[in-house]
Amino acid sequence: MQTTVQATARFAGAGLHTGAPVRMSICPAPANHGIKFLRTDIHLGNALVPALWDHAEHSPLCTLIKNDANVSVSTIEHVMAALVGCGVHNALIKVDGPEVPVLDGSAAPFVRGLMSAGIKRLKAPIKVIEVLTPVEVHTAQGWARLGPGKGLTMDFHIDFADKAIGRQSKSLNLANGTFVRELCDSRTFCRVADVEAMRAAGKALGGTLENAVVVDGDTVLSPGGLRHDDEAVRHKMLDALGDLALAGAPIL
Repeated sequence: MQTTVQATARFAGAGLHTGAPVRMSICPAPANHGIKFLRTDIHLGNALVPALWDHAEHSPLCTLIKNDANVSVSTIEHVMAALVGCGVHNALIKVDGPEVPVLDGSAAPFVRGLMSAGIKRLKAPIKVIEVLTPVEVHTAQGWARLGPGKGLTMDFHIDFADKAIGRQSKSLNLANGTFVRELCDSRTFCRVADVEAMRAAGKALGGTLENAVVVDGDTVLSPGGLRHDDEAVRHKMLDALGDLALAGAPIL
């Protein structure tokens, strides 16, 4: 059966790239509503942005969606991962700015908020997407493949020059709460040189050592170090799950 949140879950923090304060609420929605964002700071025209693949725009530093009225919401990947990882199919997400709050750089605060609000089953069957033949995408930076399977499993590999990250691999079956147990608390990460470059370009203005894992060669600069030895690849899996949620239905 389809699900939604039982009650509204509220969050507040800074946007990772803008640094501006933002408030966000995840509200209940009816069956077949899907996941949609509503820009509450926009009072004229269409401020509703569906979280769907055909509304995604190329953005190298985050996932950004935009509607036909040119209204956008960015850095949605962590909250989208939390929703799909907690089994929520329908929600109206109200946000009073152009970017979702980064909070601690992971999906864990969103998961805690969703679990506190509760999940409600709806009287409607779930429609799913079944992958029947392999689909591959290649870029200069890497490649991804979707293949047939009975559920959703993920096999992920990364390779960075920085020794604090290096080569990492992880495979998970993402059924039965695996996302909450294994992935949701892993934070976004970057190199200190990238932070300096992004800020010079007017990006990552809200990034701090408290909401991202920042590395410099073989050193982790963020206080407390890593939450997992392989936190980087776990976070990439988190991001991928959030982006796959833009398909608009659970993927087999």
